[in-house]
Amino acid sequence: MSRVTSSDAVPAAHANTQDKCLWKADKNIALAQASRRLCFVGLMIGRNPGYVTTQEQIVADLFAKAGYPVVSVSASTNRYLRLIDIVRTLIRQRDEFDVMVLAIFSGPSFVVEDIASLIARRFNKRVIMFLHGGAMPQFMARFPRWTRRVLGRAEALIAPSSYLSEAIAPYGFTARIIPNVVDLSHYEYRPRKELRPRLFWMRSFEDAYNPSMAVRVLARLRLSIPEATLVMAGQDKGLGAETRRLAEELGVADHIRFPGFLTPPMKAREGSAADIFINTNRIDNMPVGIIEAGAMGLPVVATAVGGIPHLLKDGETGLLVADDDADAMAEAIKRLLSNSALAARLSAGGRRLAERCAWENVRTEWERLFEELMTSTDGESAAEGASRRKRY
Repeated sequence: MSRVTSSDAVPAAHANTQDKCLWKADKNIALAQASRRLCFVGLMIGRNPGYVTTQEQIVADLFAKAGYPVVSVSASTNRYLRLIDIVRTLIRQRDEFDVMVLAIFSGPSFVVEDIASLIARRFNKRVIMFLHGGAMPQFMARFPRWTRRVLGRAEALIAPSSYLSEAIAPYGFTARIIPNVVDLSHYEYRPRKELRPRLFWMRSFEDAYNPSMAVRVLARLRLSIPEATLVMAGQDKGLGAETRRLAEELGVADHIRFPGFLTPPMKAREGSAADIFINTNRIDNMPVGIIEAGAMGLPVVATAVGGIPHLLKDGETGLLVADDDADAMAEAIKRLLSNSALAARLSAGGRRLAERCAWENVRTEWERLFEELMTSTDGESAAEGASRRKRY
């Protein structure tokens, strides 16, 4: 099901001149917003209890809250029903938006993105594609012609970090970097300096995020620091039971807590109680969990995979270790525990990183893109417009 939100009505002008000027300014803002009617297409499954809220949903809702007319689709958790919902919404509500922002992932979802972008182009909608996913470079290498065909329908490409921006360059594309959004009001910043061995891991229990590595890290750490504990939070997508069994086998089950999926208040509470955030992903782009950890002042130790080295600077905003190297991660944690200056530097650096992802900063980048897109498209030659639209 789609979600439609319209801007509030402009208030009536007041009697005095100053209020009239303010009213005119408000009216101009409202008119500018109304001329940028937006449609966000992607995973909106966070509208369902127990599901992660995606970036496309967050940005869509923030623009709706800011007064933009917004259509967003789809909240369906079933892939096939989601495709039907997207196609139906784009056709039935085609007169309610001018710009489509399409979330791009690799894998089976690329079929959905192919169909959605084709429909938008058939209706002469302006298309912005928002690239996601650490597996995107491998997917593009496997399907280069398909990648070029679909991405070629976009008038603008966006990536949350330089990782995917660099990955699409060999295919003849450039992407503007607009970081993922984090609502800083949800996370209280507590500067860390003298750390306790309280670890926090937060991701879905699936192979891409390597939850077993976190268990192995704790087991190694407790050999020299027996008071070390770990919280592992997130949806179980197949590896929850296996992770618990490994904890039993390694003798650390009594020192790991599994609170399940975390709502924002629960996330803030768990983050406040911890002192170190660990990220064990095998592949990723720009993990929002790392940004959230930085917002709370948690020093981060992460695997140097995918876009993470593009996000974190080793020794400044995090400590990086090799993929699946539990020994190296345990040693990095020990280093943090024994070096308060390093812990304080990472805590402060992580917060600065998070502040760059605050909505007031990210919104400006999006609005600048909308303005450039509307201006350039309105003023382009017929030949340029025809050439662009022939890409499908």
